[in-house]
Amino acid sequence: MIRHSCSDVPGLFRLFVYGTLKRGYWNHDRFCKHAVTIEEATVRGRLYKLQSGIPVLKVPDESILAVGTVSASADVATQERVALPTNAPTSGGWPMIRGELLAFSDPIRDLPPIDRLESYRPGQFSLYRRVLVPVVSATEGIIAAWSYVGDDDVLRHCVPLEGSLWP
Repeated sequence: MIRHSCSDVPGLFRLFVYGTLKRGYWNHDRFCKHAVTIEEATVRGRLYKLQSGIPVLKVPDESILAVGTVSASADVATQERVALPTNAPTSGGWPMIRGELLAFSDPIRDLPPIDRLESYRPGQFSLYRRVLVPVVSATEGIIAAWSYVGDDDVLRHCVPLEGSLWP
């Protein structure tokens, strides 16, 4: 059963998704079937597209609150203790990208397959980096959540997308 709020439940792994992990796309059912909450949300950034058509998010450096590790439980602890801004992120020339905020109750089970899907390997070259960013949700307000983003090495091979939603 999917709940409508995740801020009152400790130990949940929160993930902002903007591409194939969203509801209705080909990776959602396989990788996100254990999500206990799913809601629309936004994050400040820009969307790009790989040659394959898959989106890549870039967020401003000042939005990155932490960088993911190989330990799902350590990343949940970081997510719960990080200091968040008290007001919504301002654009500063960066649009608000629309996606979904998912929460998982068992990050040790649910996170490693998603990390593999996103080719995320801490300490090695990775297609995406998993970073903690402020996410704006209608029900939660500003909440810290992880998201997969591209770095400049990956983005130089991408095409900028117009708009705030993929596809």
